[in-house]
Amino acid sequence: QVQLVESGGGLVQPGGSLRLSCAASGFTFSSYAMSWHRQAPGKGRELVARIPSAGRSTNYADSVKGRFTISRDNAKNTMYLQMNSLKPEDTAVYYCNAVLRFENYWGQGTQVTVSS
Repeated sequence: QVQLVESGGGLVQPGGSLRLSCAASGFTFSSYAMSWHRQAPGKGRELVARIPSAGRSTNYADSVKGRFTISRDNAKNTMYLQMNSLKPEDTAVYYCNAVLRFENYWGQGTQVTVSS
């Protein structure tokens, strides 16, 4: 069955870094556009970054531009989010998402907490 499993979250101090991973299985990963989303307490889910199937033309939310980098390794069926210069407002549950036409899959999320 389709699975998206996020990992790499945790507690980090402001200014620190984390690298999230999203391991995919059960579908043809290389054909799907992938993205990271996040949801902070009391807020709606928002798009953080998107990467197409071929890995070009990435897009970022204005709030993370210059600090976060999305990438994917189609040979390993894995997507990444390198997060640098983290701020308290980056605290949220981070979800990975896979989309191809009418197929839309979500992971269970990984918690990222930025606090001193």
